[in-house]
Amino acid sequence: MTVSSAANNGSARAWQVRGVASWLALAASPTFALMAWIGANHASPMALCSLGSSILPIDGMTTMYLLMSLFHLSPWLKIASGRTWAHT
Repeated sequence: MTVSSAANNGSARAWQVRGVASWLALAASPTFALMAWIGANHASPMALCSLGSSILPIDGMTTMYLLMSLFHLSPWLKIASGRTWAHT
């Protein structure tokens, strides 16, 4: 009886870890998007190109955060497509 209850506790723990990982995956893209927005608001006037004035007020960190936000969009795209997003 002890072995089976330990196995059940282990599988329940695994499901909890997967649930937390799924929520973290969902939180990544909006977090990086927010960081990019904050970075764009505090960017230096000489952004991306030092030869002339820049149209977009983004620097290297803002660009990195935008790219990271795009790379972490897959859980949101799975939700939008109607597929399950449980991290396996």
